[in-house]
Amino acid sequence: MLKLNVKNETARLRKVILGLANSNGPTPSVDEAYDPKSLEHIIAGTYPVEKDMIVEMDAFNAVFQKYDVAVLRPELIPNYNQIFARDIGFVIDDVFVKSNILPDRERELDAIQYVIDQINPSKVVRPSEEVHIEGGDVMLWNDYIFIGTYKGSDYKDYITARTNWQGVDFIRQLFPNKIVKEFDLVKSKLEARDNALHLDCCFQPVGNDKGIIYKNGFREEADYLFLVNLFGKENLFHITRDEMYDMNSNVFSIAPDVVVSERNFTRLNNWLRSQGFVVEEIPYAEIAKQEGLLRCSTLPLVRD
Repeated sequence: MLKLNVKNETARLRKVILGLANSNGPTPSVDEAYDPKSLEHIIAGTYPVEKDMIVEMDAFNAVFQKYDVAVLRPELIPNYNQIFARDIGFVIDDVFVKSNILPDRERELDAIQYVIDQINPSKVVRPSEEVHIEGGDVMLWNDYIFIGTYKGSDYKDYITARTNWQGVDFIRQLFPNKIVKEFDLVKSKLEARDNALHLDCCFQPVGNDKGIIYKNGFREEADYLFLVNLFGKENLFHITRDEMYDMNSNVFSIAPDVVVSERNFTRLNNWLRSQGFVVEEIPYAEIAKQEGLLRCSTLPLVRD
């Protein structure tokens, strides 16, 4: 049996599912775009190609090997995008939650079923159909569960709105001993610079008491101020609109003092080093064109 344990975003990682860029399929059509950033690159003719994305994911995998992290990969679905493992499921404490994702992506869950089969069935849950929730919106911080959502009355019209109030309520009921705090995120179907697709697009903790944040990713200033008060403004690295667009908050922690980051995030990486972090820089700018980055590509199963 695989005994799960994830209580926060930064404890030493032991086992993880890493997505797959092989046999990624053709460039989507405009009508098939799931988010405004992908749409932008489809129209511009700059959408990433498979061979470049394989190189980037191999670089990520090499960092995991360096730190003796056990890496599991999805089973291959030919001609299909399987990069973003975070969307399809997530672990809270010792429970695996299957996401209710966009119907077109259900096959991605089937591709990790061999992993789910190793987990005690009583520790695997699937919410009912009206509950929408994706792993990029769920962030663990010890006693807290932070959840990104969208509270606009036009939720159903937004393909970029991925977690609804029923999703927040589901987690609240499943983990009554946790403090569940939801954040109302800014969404846009057309402008990627104004679209926080998931919570990890505008906020993520690093280390034991620090975080990366984009103030304008939150529809309510009170949500932003909640995090400022919790972490302390001096412990938060504020990113710009363009840095949010480039996915600066979507790094990934292997340990409290080790962060994997994109090599072009110069300002962020310098700040992380100044705070005492080891920064493992890798190329990931091609994958970023799909409005997802390092955290999006991972599904942690076991941390210390």
